Amino acid sequence: MALILIRGESNSKLLNAISDMERHGSLNIISKPKVIDSNFADSLVENILNSKLRTKSNVATAFFVKEDTTLSIMQIKKIHPPAHVVVVSDEYDGYNKLEKLMDDAKPFQGYHSHKARNDGLIDYKIQGKNRHIKNEKLNSYMK
Repeated sequence: MALILIRGESNSKLLNAISDMERHGSLNIISKPKVIDSNFADSLVENILNSKLRTKSNVATAFFVKEDTTLSIMQIKKIHPPAHVVVVSDEYDGYNKLEKLMDDAKPFQGYHSHKARNDGLIDYKIQGKNRHIKNEKLNSYMK
């Protein structure tokens, strides 16, 4: 499980970055994106990079993905999201503070996952609510 922080100029760019990570980066978001103070996000990124930022962000959000930190970094490198994406490892000092901020933060408005919310294929022959066919071998590499 990796913690991802996104900072950018506008909400629409953050939403595009999140959807790019889901669609093209094949990352599975497991928590709702939360609004993070942009000044805190900028200072956290400056501490991680050990250098001053060229531009300050206007908005920021953070969330957890199912994949581990290394895989998340590799998948994000493949795409070019329209916002600054940082995978925050638990080795950094600000990780715990960011995690605590996320507990009290408001949800980021406008985010809707495009991925299906069911457990797998639907068996239309079965009547009732339990119509999904569970396939444990599907996506078994993520466990």
